[in-house]
Amino acid sequence: DKSKRQDGTWSRSDFIWDPDNDRYLCPEGKELKRTRQYHKDPRNKQPRTGRRKYRASKMVCSICPAKDKCCPKVDARSVTRERFEEVREFARQCTASEFNPKAQARRKKVEMLFAHLKRILGLGRLRLRGPCGVQDEFTLAATAQNLRKLAKLKPLIPATG
Repeated sequence: DKSKRQDGTWSRSDFIWDPDNDRYLCPEGKELKRTRQYHKDPRNKQPRTGRRKYRASKMVCSICPAKDKCCPKVDARSVTRERFEEVREFARQCTASEFNPKAQARRKKVEMLFAHLKRILGLGRLRLRGPCGVQDEFTLAATAQNLRKLAKLKPLIPATG
């Protein structure tokens, strides 16, 4: 995710998205409109990536008092918006939450179990075919993993004699 800038200029998160009017608003209140390029070929109206580019007017940016903080090296500021930007924003919020370290630790535990199945128990490739065969094979593998964990939990009882 490269939405944050490192050079001290405004990043995309500083601009406000206005979905009703399909535009961005800069921190100074100026609008960035969507650039439209119409070609004779109807397939070229939208980029294949689903990315839209929003750009401010060159005249507006040239007289703006915050130009040094916004776009010091170019004439006008532009911001791109991906096709599924709402989902990306949700992912950014989830990553920044305080629950994320706990979720990462849980994910690592589960991934380690699958890695163990693949490398140690030899389940890199399934032998049985079909949904029922796959379910049977994974059930047996999970049972083997659980038995292995239980064996480690049971304390050794010294033999009396």
